[in-house]
Amino acid sequence: MSLPAATLASARRAAAARLAAGLGPDATPALDARLLVAGALGIAPDRLILVDDRELAQAESHAIDAAIERRLAGEPVARILGEKEFWGLSFHLADATLVPRPDTETLVEATLAWIDRTHGRDKPLRLLDIGTGTGAILIALLSELPRAIGLGVDLSGEAARAARDNAARLGFAERSLFVRGSWSACSGPVDVIVSNPPYIESGIISTLDREVRDHDPMLALDGGDDGLVAYRAILADLDRVMHPGGAAFFEIGHDQAQALASLAGESGLTVEVHRDLAGHDRVVELHRLTGA
Repeated sequence: MSLPAATLASARRAAAARLAAGLGPDATPALDARLLVAGALGIAPDRLILVDDRELAQAESHAIDAAIERRLAGEPVARILGEKEFWGLSFHLADATLVPRPDTETLVEATLAWIDRTHGRDKPLRLLDIGTGTGAILIALLSELPRAIGLGVDLSGEAARAARDNAARLGFAERSLFVRGSWSACSGPVDVIVSNPPYIESGIISTLDREVRDHDPMLALDGGDDGLVAYRAILADLDRVMHPGGAAFFEIGHDQAQALASLAGESGLTVEVHRDLAGHDRVVELHRLTGA
């Protein structure tokens, strides 16, 4: 007599148990299992409970097993699913893009707070996103600024295509342009510059968690010997592109605020530091000193 087919509920519990046994102490096995099972079956995660008693076909069980094996090998859930939510929007990923992270929403929040203080969200602002990746930062801002337009640039053509596709799918294609190339080719002036540049010191990349080290693109991670190479390049050319009354917002590593403030001061810029929800320095806001 053949054994009964696994139900969705039993498969999810088994997946969570495998992940709990195979991942580190900081893992979230129950959440990962729910997301991976839902992704393998093409069901919204919040609807799994409605079909918990459904028996799984053999092909569905194999798809779940394959997803769990990838997670146990250290691949992030978002990479397995091929998408990640950011600012309430779902962004498709590519090999050449970072996975958008919740900490980066601090950059969006800081930018919007400055716009609320200085311009208002209904103004026709011009935005520039340097190292755009999936386009998450720029598209999130466009979702809050109905008359703004934006340009996203990335050294990776694959990333620029991914951002362009995300903008089209989310309904922002008419107000955005994504191109491959160096930001130094951009012309101004723009009102707002945003960037999550590579800022990891080259020497410590090998020590990063395997989910980052083995799966995020090196081009988006490696910030040179001191992690500040990209910031220096941007600051050196900032006046050419940024409107005199504009502002720039950069994501930083948790220990880089002082170093970047020093660089910005040498360029005649004022610095305000914003912390993320964990209390870590996460974003620097730059303005031109009055009369500078």
